[in-house]
Amino acid sequence: MTRFALTLEFDGTPFFGLQRQKDGPSVQQSVEEAAFRVLGEEVRLHSAGRTDTGVHALAMRSHIDIAKDIAPFRLMEALNAHLRPEPIAVTRCEVVPDDWHARFSCVGRSYVYRIANRRAPLTLDKNRLWQVPQELDHAAMHEAAQALVGCHDFTTFRSVHCQADSPVKTLDRLDVEREGEEVRVHAAARSFLHHQVRSMVGCLALVGMGRWPIERMAEALAARDRQELGLNAPPHGLYFVAASYPADG
Repeated sequence: MTRFALTLEFDGTPFFGLQRQKDGPSVQQSVEEAAFRVLGEEVRLHSAGRTDTGVHALAMRSHIDIAKDIAPFRLMEALNAHLRPEPIAVTRCEVVPDDWHARFSCVGRSYVYRIANRRAPLTLDKNRLWQVPQELDHAAMHEAAQALVGCHDFTTFRSVHCQADSPVKTLDRLDVEREGEEVRVHAAARSFLHHQVRSMVGCLALVGMGRWPIERMAEALAARDRQELGLNAPPHGLYFVAASYPADG
């Protein structure tokens, strides 16, 4: 068996998330079915992270184990041919050691959440950004975000369906920037709780609108109570950006 690491880019709009689901299409199912058509063997896709319905990925790291002898470039080309016309692309493919695991070897994950801060309806970016028509103070959002950086109990920003053993996580980065009409929230950590990024962004948006004072973000965190969550941002503005591994430097 040979282990191949894949880098996936996908538009999550038509999928019920990355992981296989009983009641709808998933990215995992599409890639595994494409691999079967290419190789004639059943494979299982393991990935660095999980994404909800509608969440996108710029560079999701995954792996599959294959018995057939095939070159990485040929495998990438064949998978992409069979994935069309679904909005999934393999952008990189390489052989990795047998003990390398897309999920368990990963030491860092980063996301970006994109907000369209405009009143006009979205056309080209529909289902790819969260539209907020009220003017957002991105500087206030960034200041409020810094209260969440570090090791904390993120119960307030954790889905009630989260299966993580502990609500304690270390957030390495939470930055807010603006470029024209777009406000972007960058988040990085070793791992995240279910809905953590979307929950943090939703509350930051309330700060940006002036509905929450900057200090309210720290108070919501300290409450360790999901009832203190102000807003959970929708999934379609969220992108998995990158996964990092020890060998990356």
